Amino acid sequence: MHRTAVCVLFAALLAAPAGCRKPVAAVYAPSVFVVPAAIPDDPLDEAWDAAPVHVATLLTQDMVEPRSMSLTTEKVRVCALTDGREIAFRLQWADGTNDDRAVPARFADACAVQLPAKVEPSLPAPQMGEPGRPVEIVYWNAAWQATVDGRGDTIRDLYPNASVDHYPFEARSLESGSPEQIEMAARYAPARALNNAMAGPRTTPVQDLTAEGPGTLSPRPAAGSTGRGRRTADGWAVVIRRKLPQGFSAQNETQVAFAVWEGGHQEVGARKMRTAWIPLAVQEKP
Repeated sequence: MHRTAVCVLFAALLAAPAGCRKPVAAVYAPSVFVVPAAIPDDPLDEAWDAAPVHVATLLTQDMVEPRSMSLTTEKVRVCALTDGREIAFRLQWADGTNDDRAVPARFADACAVQLPAKVEPSLPAPQMGEPGRPVEIVYWNAAWQATVDGRGDTIRDLYPNASVDHYPFEARSLESGSPEQIEMAARYAPARALNNAMAGPRTTPVQDLTAEGPGTLSPRPAAGSTGRGRRTADGWAVVIRRKLPQGFSAQNETQVAFAVWEGGHQEVGARKMRTAWIPLAVQEKP
């Protein structure tokens, strides 16, 4: 059946509320259909209503250690838009707690989009690829989003009720911003002094990654992906935007997979909810 016809058929059969924001206009799509349109950065922008919604069923990560055997987040709703140069996914899922502080014994909410590094008929394993057949991942983190949105990452910012007696780099004898003050502050933040990218401060809430199987995750530099997340009445809405996969077109489809971490359930790293591969196709015009 023609893809556009499939979308229309689903729209006629499913009158129940769904959709990105407007239930009346919603379409439950059997694949993730990418709609050609301008891409808004705001995950709550009404432009997302033009895209069909794919409701992806999440699975426990039960393949490799540390496993996550209890299903926490059951579904993620996905919309996709493309401007011909980039592709953006809007992910929505229910999460009753706002976990946006990554501190000892607490983890942040997060999500990710995964695509094969090459658009080809056969696919790498959906569990983060396989040797010689890499996948590209864009990962969004709620704690990074909070930092980008203006929240500091000092002890006072992360623990509002904490009482700090004294930090040497805050001594009155040191002029704020002076070389001496900066040098002293670096002694108390050695990871930043060594330019560890994970130490912050964050300028973007997303990170580009690549993998060739579990345990092989590594940064993918200069990929240029962006993202933004916002709390909703019942959870999160997140836009993840990246370059259009090379070779992907209306005539050359590919697959996509998603993952969600709920920090309140101690999900981090391999402990996550994830999907299998899902067909990704450009929605043809009527």
